[in-house]
Amino acid sequence: MAAPFSKLTKGLKIAFLTAYLVTVVFPMIWVLYTSAKNTQEIYRSPFGLPKFITSPSRRHIKSLITNYRKAWVDSHFGRYFFNSIYVVGVSLALILLLGCMAAYVLARFEFWGRNAIYLLFLCGLLIPMQLVLIPLFFQFTDMGNWLTNLFAPPVRALGLGELTISLQNSHAGLILIYVSASLPFTVFVLTAFFRTLPGELREAAMLDGASEYRTFFSIMMPLGKPGIVTTAIFNFLGLWNEYLFALVFLTSDRLKTLPLGIASLSMQAQYRSDFGLLFAGLVISMLPVLLVYIVLQEKLTKGITIGALKG
Repeated sequence: MAAPFSKLTKGLKIAFLTAYLVTVVFPMIWVLYTSAKNTQEIYRSPFGLPKFITSPSRRHIKSLITNYRKAWVDSHFGRYFFNSIYVVGVSLALILLLGCMAAYVLARFEFWGRNAIYLLFLCGLLIPMQLVLIPLFFQFTDMGNWLTNLFAPPVRALGLGELTISLQNSHAGLILIYVSASLPFTVFVLTAFFRTLPGELREAAMLDGASEYRTFFSIMMPLGKPGIVTTAIFNFLGLWNEYLFALVFLTSDRLKTLPLGIASLSMQAQYRSDFGLLFAGLVISMLPVLLVYIVLQEKLTKGITIGALKG
């Protein structure tokens, strides 16, 4: 009696996981092959395969190339894409460097105020970033004016012209926001991870004459790679898709990031009835996320598993 019940349970699990796999994977595949259609094909057969697959020809392949060319060149998606690469790349490097250093100190050193500092980072997780949007906007204005008043006189005295510093409508200001918003989560995760590393390794390195910096960058930080990769992936996903702060703080078209480009492309596609262009833009925005996850999925799983086993 137990055997049929066990087989039924196993079958239900397989059916549930298969249904879940289809619901997750099919939308991405649908977006991918729909980007090869023109608007008429999409209206005629929304879920059907494009003609360059069902009946390959140079004319049908041209529709695929045209959609991506219009998205990358005509709609300036190439510029938006590299803006996102720059902003997210610099932000992620600073987040991981500062987060690892702060988490290591909080995890391995005893000093007065350590728990208070750690609690401040935890408090950062409790504050919705949308609530600080307006105060941050005015604060950036005041900071820009203060920096301009501080550095403009010496620059003018050196004959280098007028200097105006603005944290609004600049990648530097957006990077500053991304780093400060992502540090609480990064420090929270990595502090728990660095606590699981054996302290004997640090003591052995110190006995061999290594400095604290050498011990951290050469021994402790490489050992924390699974946790670092895990936080890097989660931060990358959040920053790559971030829209609200980029919308508020970036007004120049040449500085816009990919989410802003997608929103602009969506409006253009609705007015022009060019949905093939819109799907091509979505594919361009999806590919980096998929590639990062495919390349680092093993390290991500390892990092989560180690944290679960040692936590």
